Amino acid sequence: MTEFLRILLWRSITVIAVLLGVIGAVLPIMPTVPFLLVAAWAGGKGWPIIEQKLLAHPKYGPQILEWRRYGVVRRKPKVIAIVMMSGSAIMLSFSMAPLWIKFTVIGVMATVAVWLMTRPEHAPGKSE
Repeated sequence: MTEFLRILLWRSITVIAVLLGVIGAVLPIMPTVPFLLVAAWAGGKGWPIIEQKLLAHPKYGPQILEWRRYGVVRRKPKVIAIVMMSGSAIMLSFSMAPLWIKFTVIGVMATVAVWLMTRPEHAPGKSE
């Protein structure tokens, strides 16, 4: 029974992440690749067929592989993510949320943005 629950958990995470990735492919305000990275990771633990399909995808497969092998985040997704986080931070700062929540959330987004900027944009030996 434990094995069944483990597989069910990984497959549930995979399905949710794929669905969020599909929504992100349609809606410009939501990312696609981060959710597909999670889906491939979870799929690798409980649904290898889905993982292989994601890795073989002509558009997103190479990005997933570059992330896994070299920690690469291409420039366009970086810029989009940072712009979206900046817009969210601005909207949050004008909201009625308590001050400690504003500082915490904006601090987390700033930390993620700095971390994201430090990721390489190309695999070693590759340039665009």
